[in-house]
Amino acid sequence: MAAHEITVKVRFSETDALGHVSNISYFIYLEEARIELFRALGFEMELEKWNVILLSATCNFTNQAFFDQKLKISSFITKIGNSSFMIGHRIEDAETGQLIAEGEAGAVCFDFKKQKSERLPDNIRSQLEKYAEEV
Repeated sequence: MAAHEITVKVRFSETDALGHVSNISYFIYLEEARIELFRALGFEMELEKWNVILLSATCNFTNQAFFDQKLKISSFITKIGNSSFMIGHRIEDAETGQLIAEGEAGAVCFDFKKQKSERLPDNIRSQLEKYAEEV
């Protein structure tokens, strides 16, 4: 499996009163990882041409993360359908490899003018396959 990877550094504002990363911050990290995966896949990044919407997003927390910690986020494709696909995410400590959290997101190609899903273009499907865990 090929995975797309980014690294983020936890900012103080992303922590909560308990001193660890707030649960909402993980969804922001996963969004950043998805956007960079979409960029690597060749998706249109201009808002007027954007054609992907999020169907679902989950995150399971395994260990705590803290201010100033570097996190590695790996993203990979777990399923490709006719118009949708699923993205898996792993968040690990960038230095030790300790698993911090795992997430998943569902996305669909969408025609905003017609307000309905549309078939994945062949060029995007072939790019998704490069990051596929199992299709």
